[in-house]
Amino acid sequence: MKKDFQKVVDIISNSKSMIAFTGAGISVESGIPPFRGSDGLWSKYDPKCLDLDYFHLHPQESWRAIKSIFYDFFGKATYNTAHKVLADLEAEGILKAVITQNIDNLHQQAGSKNVFEFHGNSQRLICNTCGEIYLPDALDLNQLPPLCVHDKTVLKPDFVFFGEGIPEVAYRKSLQAARDTDVIMVIGTTGEVMPAAMIPSEAKRNGAVVIEINTEKSNYTDGVTDYFLQEKASEILEELNVKIKKFS
Repeated sequence: MKKDFQKVVDIISNSKSMIAFTGAGISVESGIPPFRGSDGLWSKYDPKCLDLDYFHLHPQESWRAIKSIFYDFFGKATYNTAHKVLADLEAEGILKAVITQNIDNLHQQAGSKNVFEFHGNSQRLICNTCGEIYLPDALDLNQLPPLCVHDKTVLKPDFVFFGEGIPEVAYRKSLQAARDTDVIMVIGTTGEVMPAAMIPSEAKRNGAVVIEINTEKSNYTDGVTDYFLQEKASEILEELNVKIKKFS
């Protein structure tokens, strides 16, 4: 496998439809741990709190864990250099879209506009009875579970729970972007979570160059990836951005 950094710069600089596919690793530098692994959130919390059936049967118990993870903890996180570079590359017309598995809203906070949220977004709550959308900051999450003001339905975070399907629009747009791209940057993801994990392979099948940025090898590295840059996402992306600007 090639590791020529300058070659990667050249490929990105000459790309016409580059996209990024991001996972939990890009947000680790913002203080958000991954869900899996020895230091992951599921080593501290029971994942059944995000099981859809359990949530409907035990909303109070689920919401205690949800509040702790996503609003007390995640709510304090801010975007990092990696998120900002992707937003800058989009503003410069180099990056066409970000497909993210993350639900932390940090890509949008950093300024990215064209974001396909494969697993939804924790910064929206939805009433599944009337469809009303709420922002967490507008609610008193000390009163659990939060209820819709119109019909008193328990509000659900607008991200994908276990036992729930991928949002149809995000799924369709992500697949189409993967089929249309000439370069895909795979950043901070192990490639373990399906069906999201199929996105880089779909891009590869349609002729895209796959550039992987990860601190460790992933399920993509030896079979899908064309160029593997093994380092923190913020460091690699910042250096790439500097060299791309010099190139242009």
